[in-house]
Amino acid sequence: MTCSKIFSGDLPELTEVIIQYFRKDISTLYSCILINRLWCRLAIPLLWEDPFPKKDPFSREYLENQHFIEIYLSKLNEDVKTKLYEYGVNNNLISSNTLLFNYPSFIKYLNIDEIFSSIRTWVDTVVGKNQWNLLNLIYRSLLEMFIENEGNLYSLEVDLSTSYSYYFDNNIDLILQNPNLTYNIRNLTFRIHGYNPQNIIKLLKFLYSNCNSILSMGLNFPLYDIIRDRTTLYNPFLSLKNSNCSNTLNIIIFYYIDFKDIISILQEVFDQLNVLESIHILYCLSLNSDFVQQIIKVNKPFKLRSLFMIEILHVESLQLLLEKFGDYLENFGFEYMSNEYNEPKRQLFKSIMEYCTKIRYFDSGKPYDNNIYLFIKNNHHNINYLTIGLDFIHSNYTDLSSILQNLGQVLPPKLEYLNLYLSFNNTSDLEIFLKNSQNTFIKKLLIRNIVVNEDENINNINILFYIKKYIMKKERVKYLAINSDNDDYELFSLKDEVNEFKLYNIIVKKFSDLNFSSYSFINNFNE
Repeated sequence: MTCSKIFSGDLPELTEVIIQYFRKDISTLYSCILINRLWCRLAIPLLWEDPFPKKDPFSREYLENQHFIEIYLSKLNEDVKTKLYEYGVNNNLISSNTLLFNYPSFIKYLNIDEIFSSIRTWVDTVVGKNQWNLLNLIYRSLLEMFIENEGNLYSLEVDLSTSYSYYFDNNIDLILQNPNLTYNIRNLTFRIHGYNPQNIIKLLKFLYSNCNSILSMGLNFPLYDIIRDRTTLYNPFLSLKNSNCSNTLNIIIFYYIDFKDIISILQEVFDQLNVLESIHILYCLSLNSDFVQQIIKVNKPFKLRSLFMIEILHVESLQLLLEKFGDYLENFGFEYMSNEYNEPKRQLFKSIMEYCTKIRYFDSGKPYDNNIYLFIKNNHHNINYLTIGLDFIHSNYTDLSSILQNLGQVLPPKLEYLNLYLSFNNTSDLEIFLKNSQNTFIKKLLIRNIVVNEDENINNINILFYIKKYIMKKERVKYLAINSDNDDYELFSLKDEVNEFKLYNIIVKKFSDLNFSSYSFINNFNE
């Protein structure tokens, strides 16, 4: 009875609560809009709060999903449309302005790089390449549209590559002069390199003073360039303690930050962030004894939730760090570390095994120590995301039999995500792994084959044969992606194979669609 009332629209408050659970499930939201007017009215804002695709901009799926830009542009006034026509935009694409909803008002999430990539893909497709003035016009028009229709952002990611920095510079005035757009931001991220420090400072000062609700902040920009700029004398990290977010900020993600210029002020700043709950450290530099001492001396009871390491400067200090925060640590990895660190890693891993009992995301890189397999086995109840692989710069691709053979024996009964980035030159090792792990269900299985010989085609055929034998026929995964590191092979592009897996309720995806970085995992988990 209750279900029928929900679908008929008699319980709108309960229906709204239910639909909120589908916020990130785009296909389900599309189905919701077809049920009735109420479901449509509730689902449409969720579909349009984050419309810019996060997929590979060169994929067919990405190219086919750019029509939302035409819907936005159809709402422009006739003067702007005339300018678009002059650049070669077909007037049939954006002529209608009789929209059922005020789509621009629903915007909640804005990633600068994604909006530029989407516009560029659309322009390249409908007009032609190298239309830089048109790209600038559309970007500015969209920002103006979000502002005029009272868009209210929850998340802003200033993700800038050098190719788009000119356009961001050219239109930064719209953000600085319209504080209502960013006033309620909860999640703020900076990933900026090769960009004018003066404009970073200008934007940071504005956001620090304008935003009163920032809960999470991700920092990935050259602190060195900003702090050492004699014309500004501005330290963006030190300024946090006097900003509006000192009473709201509870999560900080440090991503590829060099701490050398802020080590001396870490304790001072952290102690002034009154509700700081957790920090995440991803591939940062200068994690030396001074850094550890500053962190340990902080009076506020925050937790270190993530630690992904790119270097080991002082093992003893890091062991102290793990001793204090190990019980809170949830995400850990040694990704991208050269072989010279193998012995320090072994020493440090002893502390991981002793103090870190709540790891749910573990990236071992190449397993360098048999204790790693014991660690995985002993943490069956927690580990849910696992990456095992090599980086192509520092690793030896041979003699990987022991990795697959050992790994298959220690996997937990259920994994949300398993990413194997290895050389499957000897596919019999893969068979042993699949045999040994037959009791494990993996929601998302990713296999990236490092090609090291000329028999790539035979190698891929053998991999697929064993996957079908031990995975497909037993329906042991829900999503599957297989490709080669030279991108010559992608299972997703083999339609007959994709359809065969579908018969066994296994969805084949592009590797890039299932793969995620540690940063995106942590950032999305905290939203």
